[in-house]
Amino acid sequence: MRPYVVTDGRSEPSRNTLDLVTLLIATDDLPLTGLSPEKRALMELCRPGALSVAEVAGHLSLPVSVTKVLIADLMDSGHIVTRAPIPSARPTEARILQEVLDGLRARL
Repeated sequence: MRPYVVTDGRSEPSRNTLDLVTLLIATDDLPLTGLSPEKRALMELCRPGALSVAEVAGHLSLPVSVTKVLIADLMDSGHIVTRAPIPSARPTEARILQEVLDGLRARL
């Protein structure tokens, strides 16, 4: 199926806030009736837990640009909420770790 058919002819999402690593979480309180087969499949993918935009695009075998249009539609209707990915932990300073180790050794 052609991408423009899946997106109703649109090439840009209504929101420009989606990165490849944005996490998608499906809401459980809205019915799936009236959704296109692609949107319904996207919802089913996200129902067990959060998936990234890139993962959803891969599972649906759709280009990321098309997937973003579908996600934005589902966000607008309240079916999907997004969350920024969990930031990676910053490396700790060796000095702080050494002080903790010294303190533990002093107490033992």
